Amino acid sequence: MQPREFITPAHMVVGSGALEQMGALCRKRGWTKALIVSDKIMAGLGLVTKVEELLGANGIASAAYTGVNTEPVVEYVQEGLQLYRDNACDFVVAVGGGSPIDAAKAIAVLVTNSGSIEQYKGIGKLTLPGVPLVAIPTTAGTGSEATLYTVITDQKTDVKMLIGSPYLMPTIAVVDPMLTLSSPPGVTAATGVDALVHAIEAYVSVKRQPMTDIFCLSAIELISQNIRQAWSNGNNVEAREKMMLGALQAGIAFSNSSVALVHGMSRPIGAHFHIAHGVSNAALLAVVTQFSLIGDPVRYADVARAMGEQVTGLPVMEAADLAVKAIRRLVRDIKIPSLRQLGVERERLLELAPSMADAAIDSGSPANNPRKPTRQEIIELYQLAYDE
Repeated sequence: MQPREFITPAHMVVGSGALEQMGALCRKRGWTKALIVSDKIMAGLGLVTKVEELLGANGIASAAYTGVNTEPVVEYVQEGLQLYRDNACDFVVAVGGGSPIDAAKAIAVLVTNSGSIEQYKGIGKLTLPGVPLVAIPTTAGTGSEATLYTVITDQKTDVKMLIGSPYLMPTIAVVDPMLTLSSPPGVTAATGVDALVHAIEAYVSVKRQPMTDIFCLSAIELISQNIRQAWSNGNNVEAREKMMLGALQAGIAFSNSSVALVHGMSRPIGAHFHIAHGVSNAALLAVVTQFSLIGDPVRYADVARAMGEQVTGLPVMEAADLAVKAIRRLVRDIKIPSLRQLGVERERLLELAPSMADAAIDSGSPANNPRKPTRQEIIELYQLAYDE
């Protein structure tokens, strides 16, 4: 086995009530003023105020930017960065789903790296560590609290820019499942499937490694066996805890082994049709898995087993195909809408499919897939996903 890096946050606090430790952890590091990055929903629920109070109780001042009210765009990063500088902050706290955390990551690195976030699109272009970042997720989905990546949309070009660097890894991840109790069913479903895709793709990725395999299989099992309960009863604390742990494990896994074809194809759907990332992932997952099975049927059979399918004694391709069936049942059970149900026009999708395929390939993610797609095959997969 060749040497591989395995990078995680320097400090993780995981479990119900973890949020209460956040202020003391920041005080111990000598930080003095935080920029809190969040959205209006978290502010309305009182969570931003709660974080301010926890910081204040430990002698730490704060300013709040709650403007991240869609998936993160360049404008949010610029506004947050200006507020950070105006208030002489020395660290960033992200509170919310993947959007505030991704925006906060970009803000934290632009404090120390000159220019605009657009010039860092791609992998490994940041040259300096950012300021310290505390990530507090409120959904069990993106795993952004434990990844080397951020995705920022350039509204001028309608491109979701993937930016990757070890400098984007949060310093502290505070993972408290109690913060997900207010997450509505639709968000629970979409973010949960996003996490499941992270785990599946990291497991079948050509960049996989033994360390991430452990996290992947655990995450697939935790998510697939608890998402229905968390979706149907948001106050099911046990299901929420297992979903949160699974999402964290999936984030750690794909951050170190990368994602593959689903994510490569999903980002252009989100950019052009403004569909939530987890929903576009769900629309693609079954058809892309069916396409990919032949590239590594043993791994997909493992996915089926982790999802609770009985694969013992079956021929490997038959066992692998059970993963597709399990995915379709799960998406149907938690009522994630299809592209058609979301109002995407078939003609518009097919018109954009060639340029979307190019964007997917340019992201690099399809190259990690166990079966390498051609441009034409990606175009055809978009059509199949629409007809799913």
